[in-house]
Amino acid sequence: MHPGEATAEQRLRAGLLRGGPGAIITGLWALRRHGLRQLPEPGDVHLLIPHQREVTSAGFVLVERTTRMPGALTKEGLPVAPVDRAVLDGARRIRDFDVVQGMLAEAVQRRRCSAEQLDRELRLGSQRGSAIPRRALQALLNGPESVAEADAWEVWKLSGLPAAEWNVPVFGRGGEFIAKPDAWCEDVAFAWEIDSRTYHESGDFYAATLARNARYSAAGISCLQTLPSRLRTEQAKVITELRDAYTAACARPRPPVTCRP
Repeated sequence: MHPGEATAEQRLRAGLLRGGPGAIITGLWALRRHGLRQLPEPGDVHLLIPHQREVTSAGFVLVERTTRMPGALTKEGLPVAPVDRAVLDGARRIRDFDVVQGMLAEAVQRRRCSAEQLDRELRLGSQRGSAIPRRALQALLNGPESVAEADAWEVWKLSGLPAAEWNVPVFGRGGEFIAKPDAWCEDVAFAWEIDSRTYHESGDFYAATLARNARYSAAGISCLQTLPSRLRTEQAKVITELRDAYTAACARPRPPVTCRP
């Protein structure tokens, strides 16, 4: 009842009025409400309503009728879909693979849902627009917990090396914790770390990275460190480095370490 553009909060509340009783917010606006940030700027207010209700989309409100209404969660006073449903409802309408992969990875990495929950929701939900989310989910289901690690998983497949385990803790002879490498080859005790310069060169993270590398060295573990940006810009060189590092690990006696204490 005043001049000017409606605020985001007003648009969300207006959308829920349009949807009527039982309507809940899903997609990008719901993810914002859940505290996720690695997503495009939300546009239309995407709503879910029970299938028997005859409410249509209008203006900035996108109404989706569904036979699979999820249980609503209240976030900052408004009903929203759970993260697994919201992220896939949003991802099905995005055509950029990197954006979709980033959304799914953030949801899993920040433990708002599991990769298995996403997989189940993807199988049970609408198949329209599911090709890109399905491809993005494959790397997460195999263990990597970030976008960079998902890229690393793709590079590892191209390298032709034996299958690696992802994000598993590694222990020394006496059961002491050494590290949790991004990729780990148990047969030759070879670790691969995807180390972001921004993250690992700042404050306490830099000291933690040095301490981790010292534990690798003391335990006799072969470790290769790779910048995330090189996984896409220098993929062939990274593959060569991986193969060379793995070959070197094979050539030395295997140290008494394991990811299965």
